[in-house]
Formats: sequence, C-alpha cells, structure tokens
Amino acid sequence: MPAAKKSKSKKTRIKIFDTTLRDAEQCPGGAMTTEDKLKVAHQLARLRVDVIEAGFPYSSPGDFEAVQRIVREVKGPTIAGLSLCRPEAIERTAEALKVGRRVRLHVFLSTSPQHREGILRKSREEVLEMAVSSVKRARELIDEVEFSPMDATRTEFDYLCEVVEATIDAGASIINIPDTLGYALPPEFGDLIRRLRESVPNIGRAAISVHCHDDLGLATANSLAGVMNGATQVECTVNGLGERAGNAAVEEITVILDTRRALKRKFETGVNLKEIYRTSRLVREVTGIPVQPNKAIVGENAFAHSSGVHVDGVIKLLQRRSSFEIVRPQRIGRDKSEIVLTSRSGRKAVNHRLAELGYDLSAGELESIYRRFLALADQRKEVTDDELESLVADETRISQEIYALDYMHVVSGGTTVPTATVRLRRNGDVLEAVASGIGSVDALYRAIDDIIKVDHRLVDYNVSSVAGGTDALGEVTVRIGDKADAIHVGRGASMDIIEASAKAYLQALNKAVFRAEGRTPRRKAKRSKRKAKRARPKTGRGGKA
Repeated sequence: MPAAKKSKSKKTRIKIFDTTLRDAEQCPGGAMTTEDKLKVAHQLARLRVDVIEAGFPYSSPGDFEAVQRIVREVKGPTIAGLSLCRPEAIERTAEALKVGRRVRLHVFLSTSPQHREGILRKSREEVLEMAVSSVKRARELIDEVEFSPMDATRTEFDYLCEVVEATIDAGASIINIPDTLGYALPPEFGDLIRRLRESVPNIGRAAISVHCHDDLGLATANSLAGVMNGATQVECTVNGLGERAGNAAVEEITVILDTRRALKRKFETGVNLKEIYRTSRLVREVTGIPVQPNKAIVGENAFAHSSGVHVDGVIKLLQRRSSFEIVRPQRIGRDKSEIVLTSRSGRKAVNHRLAELGYDLSAGELESIYRRFLALADQRKEVTDDELESLVADETRISQEIYALDYMHVVSGGTTVPTATVRLRRNGDVLEAVASGIGSVDALYRAIDDIIKVDHRLVDYNVSSVAGGTDALGEVTVRIGDKADAIHVGRGASMDIIEASAKAYLQALNKAVFRAEGRTPRRKAKRSKRKAKRARPKTGRGGKA
C-alpha cells in the first residue's frame, strides 16, 4: 500500500489586538474626535484586525460616545473597552459595550512592587483581591473579559503567577502580559511567557496576550519573543504610536510574521496586508503625527533607493528584488519602489529613469545628460523628474544649435547700468558683443541680438521653478515671432536664472535662423513606450519634433 501523505502541520493563529484608538490617543497630540475614531475603526476593520480597543469609556463622555458608536457601527472585529479595576468604571465600560454582540471588557491593575507601593499603596493581598473581584464583576456584565497585570515584567514571578491563576479562575479568558515601561530584553520577555505557561496550572483556559512598549526600541522584538514562546495575541498600534516612545507597530508585527520563512511556517494572522499603507496614512492624517521617513514598512523611505549599488540591484532584479528588498511594496498597498536620484545613484539609475519617463536617447546624449546631472546633483540633495526632463530639453537645444553660448558676463545692481558681455560660436567662428539695458536680461538679450541678425520680436518671457527651494533648478521659456509671424519657443534650465534666460533665448533664435536659412530640424527618433499615465515628453534622438 502507498504510504499515507503526511498532513501539514497546522499554523498557530496570532490575533492582532489594535489599540490605536486607546493607547495611541494617549500620546501628546494624538487626540481624535469621535468622527476621526470612526474613520480609523472602519479602516481597521478593512485591515482585518481581530480586536479593536476603541477607548476608555469611563475617562470622559466623549470617549464613552465614541466606543458606543464604534460598537454599533463597525462590523467584523471584536470591540474592546478598557477599564480600571473599580466597580463604577467597569459598569460604565460595560454600558458602552453592551449595545454590541462581539465585545470584550478589558480590565487592568498594577502588580509590580514599584506600582503597588508607589501608586496604589496597597499590599499584595489587597491588589490580588481587587483584581479578582474586578474580573468577577466584569464577567457578570460581559461574556469576554481580558485582564492585564500592569508592569508585569517588573512583578515578582511567584506573585505574577498567583494573580494570573486567580483571575483566570475569576472568569478572564485572555491574560495580557504588558511590558509597560519597555524595560525587558527579548530573551527575558520570551522566557517570562514560557515560564508562565509552565507554572500556572490553569493557563490552558486562557489565551496569552502581549503588550510591549518601545522605550528601549524593543517593542516589536519583545512581542515576537512572546509569540515564539506561546502568546497567541499581540497588542499593537498603527505606526507604533502610543505613550512615551510608543508601542509595538502592527505593520511591523504582521509583515515580519508574513516575511520570515521560519515564522511563516508556524504562525499566521488574518490581517489584509494590502491595507497597511492606507491605514498608516489615515492615522497620520487624523492624528497629525508624522511618520518618520525611515520608519520600517510605512516610512516614505522604506522602499526608496538612491545608492548606486542598491539601485543597480533593483534595476537588474525587477522580478527578484530580494537583493535589496525583502518585502515587495505592493504587498502592503504601496505602488512601487522608488529610485531617488542623487549624486550617488550612478549612470544606470539615471538612464533607467529616463527610459521610464519615455525618452529614447542616443549614447552620446545620455552621457552628456549624465554629466550635467552630476553637476546639478552635487549641489542638491535630490534631482526630481521635472529637473531631469529639463536637462533633456536643454540637451535637445544643444543638439540643434547654430549659435552656441561660449561665454557670458552680466553686471547689474544698485546704481550700476546693467551691462552684458556675450560670446557665441558659429562654425568655429567666435562672435562677441557688449550691450546695456534696463535690466540684466534686457542687456543680455540686446547683446545676443547684436550678434544674431534675424528679424524677430519677443512675444513672451516666463520664469518658473522646477522644484522648491532657493537652490532649485530654474526654467525659462521664451516665445519669439519671426517676420512670417511663425512662433518659435525656446526653453533653458539652470540654477542661475540669467544663464537659463540666455539658453532659452538662443534656442528660440536658433529655430528662427533654421527657418530663415531654409533648414529643417532633425526629427526625433521613435520613443519607447511609457508605462506611467502622465503625458509623454516630445523628445528623441534628434531633438524636439
């Protein structure tokens, strides 16, 4: 008989308990209106988290209303409300929750000696009694009860075991172990969860949850250590928001469990990863708290590459990005990776981006554009697409030149009469002129006119900034009309607006000369197809059509 097929081992389902609406709101500047909370709650439902901790109903009438509306209106996840271990707080929380069917009452009480003595001023026995009686009362009002021994990682282990066992007997079906001050190290926290599972006799009657803060930057690592040692619920927030340094980030926890093969074989979540980025952006907009650019998974730079080595790897391995990307941006709802062009990006990155923008250029044109790109990139942090296209337009101007700019010097300002000295080249001949005017550009254009004798009139002169900042690449557009009323357009780009003005004027005049001398500009070569939806640039090997 054939051997029976081995059954696949069943994965452990890790529940995601999102406390953005409760713990994240406690960070400075994170307060949300009821309508804001509803928006976020609906998005968390689309993200498919298992539990939404909607707020702290006893804390204020506004929070009570928000929790009650979320319970009524948001379908899918279990809705939890947090409560102090006080009868009036528990009853108020239950009142907000009872309008729904899938609800949880979450009670918490400090158990560490630092909190018992410094905050509660109660003995171990008194704290234990408070915890038990509170869980019993909560269980009378709501079917599902979670208990958290706050500051568990600094609580004496034997006492923590005693509290956990007693609250399970009192009716808690979820026991949450918080690292309230973010004090634990991952091996310590993982070992704590393992020892609790081994030492508490009735632990099998409750699920173990973990709630880790990020004071030492270890919230995600500690949460994963808890999961690997038996926790089946992780409490976290979108963008890692929360009190002080925040909490474990839902995007980090879920993507790690989905990315690392050893973890993916053992664990799974029900989260829809494609909604992660959209959720992150919504929380950022609602709270007004920015996400740091280098934040894992959801930061703006998380999928941006500028280093030449990294960019080359991404370009070569478009289908296998594991060289420098372990997560595909589309997996979390982002469009694509970004190649950020800087002085370190390299020739291949610039050529690749030009191809993406739809340009089909000769090797000589690409090399010339790259040299000009480096000159610009050395002066700016980043070169934008618009600036890159301006460089291409400028290169097109050069390829059509009859008159080429060799030298220019402009003097103006104060009581000085604006004066321009210009030297142009044509077929090896050097032509020079000096002129004055009512301004720098006027003097410059008069000097150029003294050299290029072609009938024309200036129809329009326009200056614009290609990007923001005082170091931005400026672009000048000039329109001139010839004696036959034909309009010729010239464009020039430079970080010096006077130089850009000269380039634009010369390009327009060269076109007028082409026409006056009976020449026809070379046509552009066939463009490569452009994937982006934006308008395609009109340029090619020979320049503008």
